[in-house]
Amino acid sequence: MVASVLAVAGASAAETPPPNMVLIMADDLGYGDLGCYGNESIPTPHIDALADQGMRFTDFHSNGAVCSPTRAALMTGRYQQRAGIGGVVTAANHRHTGLAVEETTFADVLSANGYATAIFGKWHLGYAPGFNPIHQGFDEFTGFVSGNVDFFSHIDQSGRPDWWHNDELAPAEGYVTHLVTGHGVRFIERHQDRPFMLYLAHLSPHYPYQGPNDEPIRSEDELEILAAPGIDIGRAYREMMIELDKGVGEIVAALERHGLTDNTLVIFCSDNGANRHGSNGPFRGHKGGIWEGGHRVPMIARWPGVIPAGAVNPATTMTMDLFPTMLEAAGIGLPDNLDGVSLLPVLKGEGELEERTVFWQVGRGLAARRGPWKLVFELPPPGGEREAVDRPEGRLFHLDDDPGETTPVEEPEVHEALRAELEAWLAGWAAVPQRS
Repeated sequence: MVASVLAVAGASAAETPPPNMVLIMADDLGYGDLGCYGNESIPTPHIDALADQGMRFTDFHSNGAVCSPTRAALMTGRYQQRAGIGGVVTAANHRHTGLAVEETTFADVLSANGYATAIFGKWHLGYAPGFNPIHQGFDEFTGFVSGNVDFFSHIDQSGRPDWWHNDELAPAEGYVTHLVTGHGVRFIERHQDRPFMLYLAHLSPHYPYQGPNDEPIRSEDELEILAAPGIDIGRAYREMMIELDKGVGEIVAALERHGLTDNTLVIFCSDNGANRHGSNGPFRGHKGGIWEGGHRVPMIARWPGVIPAGAVNPATTMTMDLFPTMLEAAGIGLPDNLDGVSLLPVLKGEGELEERTVFWQVGRGLAARRGPWKLVFELPPPGGEREAVDRPEGRLFHLDDDPGETTPVEEPEVHEALRAELEAWLAGWAAVPQRS
């Protein structure tokens, strides 16, 4: 939790209302799943319009290649391993752990500075009520705490009811995408006269694959899994994407209806790459892997009059950068322990990011990236030391020349420099007990 309020900077902040923030995160949406990123089979006109009106990033990465790690990095502005959330907080094995409430979240800081804060949709950072979003800086939460639920019955993958209002179970009827959107619209209506931060954490297009006219496939007595019999996954995936896009349109329309468009920063992104049912565009691999397809994802930011319309930005950026970006946009001083960097100057077109090295640990995969260079290690089976990179044959790729990571290159000096940085990064959190 935040120990003290970080003051909004400057007299000008008092004269100009701080901007509202709307963060929309899709679940398992791949780089190639949107029209504005090259998809020609699924219509996404409302998300594409955000890109037309704002900035589209072509080298944005989720901190993790699965759900919980990326969400921990988003919340804390730091590598998720520093908070002990290096893997998925699963329904089977992690029901009594989660993101520690002692961590400082962006919601903590924004709330302490006068923002109304809410999350609707997926949490996946702790099942027990003590880890609920309302104890992590959010004034309001409605949604589910597990990795996924049936879109209609709201039963999680372990067969338990999982639809909450704040930290109490509160069953509701409706299709998850529609419920999340509806709560978001009503939150905007209730808080149109004060600064707000709205985090919409959609389930779409994560499985179970269910369009808005399908039937429940889970009950407390019977569960169906990923390939539930009779489901046309391609058809359902398309319908789920269409409903997600419609929901984005409804949120944008609510902002316009209440005259909030020009003073609202809207960010759209995904928590990791698509699995084999979605599209990761030209990139190798899928969700859960160390390759680009597992973590290079769409990110779009719109703020009329601040972010130039129709801009495309190639900066290497990460989920953890959104925390400092939102705080700087609000004129709030940044905590000094963040790993992420503010993207506000980039969004304004006022400069470029300083080159930095960024890192991933995904299961047994490790990677370090600096500029166009990416060094990839795939570790031996579990049992070795987590902090040691003991496979000297790690492969080096030049992503400008080889975005599909097909052909390793020999550059010994680059290889050794990235390896040394990766070792130092691993050592920096090796003593942190991992909760997942």
